[in-house]
Amino acid sequence: MDLICYVHPSWNPWIRPASAKRAWMDATPEAFAYRCLPLNIANAHGWEILNPRPFSAYWNGGTDVDGVKIRLGDAPAGVMAPVSLFGNGVLTFHVEGLFRTPPAWNLWVGGSPNSPKDAIYPLTGIVETDWAPFTFTMNWRFTRQNHWVSFEKGEPICFLFPVQRASLEAFEPKMLPLESDPETAEQFRLWSQERNLFHEKMAANPHARGAERWQKHYFRGTDMSGEVGSEDHQTRLRLPEFAKKPR
Repeated sequence: MDLICYVHPSWNPWIRPASAKRAWMDATPEAFAYRCLPLNIANAHGWEILNPRPFSAYWNGGTDVDGVKIRLGDAPAGVMAPVSLFGNGVLTFHVEGLFRTPPAWNLWVGGSPNSPKDAIYPLTGIVETDWAPFTFTMNWRFTRQNHWVSFEKGEPICFLFPVQRASLEAFEPKMLPLESDPETAEQFRLWSQERNLFHEKMAANPHARGAERWQKHYFRGTDMSGEVGSEDHQTRLRLPEFAKKPR
């Protein structure tokens, strides 16, 4: 399946496959946060659009468009700057690209997962990119007034990935007693028992080496008996770059 980004000659979107790396995860002791596989997969679960120019922005708490002030850093001529377009403390980036997904596929558009930014928050949208002949904007809303927020050149400002339209509505959510699935209940019992023993062991030996402080069943994709849980279990994502085809 193709994920297409149509561009005008003057557009030059800076897009990359999202990285699993996060500065705050790097800073955890022994980079311990990377042992959480769900975090790693979420971090890399799409493509990032990067900020083309450094700038700082400030919100005075008002609802008017001029309540957001933007102080631009140096950038070559023609590099698009963020704007205050909607008021109410919203900072807007115009995305230089018209995206096209296969029929019945949307784009989830928001901020990079597990990448918090102080005093401002990325807003999230779902866009029907299989038909719409329009670009979209990426918007961030200030969460604190009277505070300057800086974005560096190359910092992710938008994160996107395809989602299949109507797939959520096809699910039928149910709540069932755990005992209604004896095999799953037994696996859970064994996991809970091992987890409790593991915590007791760590409490008795807080200076254990890194590898000894980590239960690996989920990361390895195996259940409590060592059986493979899924043949397509993933420990990393390898998303392709947006290929530039000759005009």
